[in-house]
Amino acid sequence: MIRVYDVRLVDEDGSQLGVMRTADALRLAQERGLDLVEVAPLATPPVARLLDFGQYKYELTKREKEAKRRQRSITFKEVRIKPKIGVGDFDTKVRRAVEFLEEGDRVKIAVQFRGRELTHPQIGRDLLDRFAEQIKEHGVVERPPLLEGKSMHISVASTHKPKAHEPTAAAAAKSQTRIDDETAPEQGAVSENENPEPEAEPQVPTPEPEAGAASTGK
Repeated sequence: MIRVYDVRLVDEDGSQLGVMRTADALRLAQERGLDLVEVAPLATPPVARLLDFGQYKYELTKREKEAKRRQRSITFKEVRIKPKIGVGDFDTKVRRAVEFLEEGDRVKIAVQFRGRELTHPQIGRDLLDRFAEQIKEHGVVERPPLLEGKSMHISVASTHKPKAHEPTAAAAAKSQTRIDDETAPEQGAVSENENPEPEAEPQVPTPEPEAGAASTGK
């Protein structure tokens, strides 16, 4: 309910009707079968508008849903490589990082050292420099290679605009994906306990008719 004495009234088509008493504005709204809605309460005097409040709420909700549908949060993905990574695996990691960057995500590329590999950090630095060179058309390195514990990494910001899409559970799971050096099982491979063949149902023998029993068939 509008409690102020005066309002600046706006017609349903957006034209200004000037400042008038709230009671007169309310009477005008009733005559037109519309509602009097305060749209700018902090203005002096407050601004009210003549409109169909039900339709207004519907359009407002529709706009909010559309804005939510189009929003795309930037997630942080990680790609892990090892100092002794092969050429083929290295190229695979590069392609995966490019996919993330094309989605508009930031990517962390990390080299994992094991044992004595840590005594040769230059190998990891060279790998990261090579990696950054391969993806330079899709992202910008935010800082130089940094060694932290047994890992050296760089962070890359995407140069692509984040893609709009409906948020789904699959997308949320994808945002937490980390690419490890371990080889993934071949596509289509099934474990011993996965998708077992259904057992055939035992055949139940049909009982033979007793001797002397009459058949109902003709």
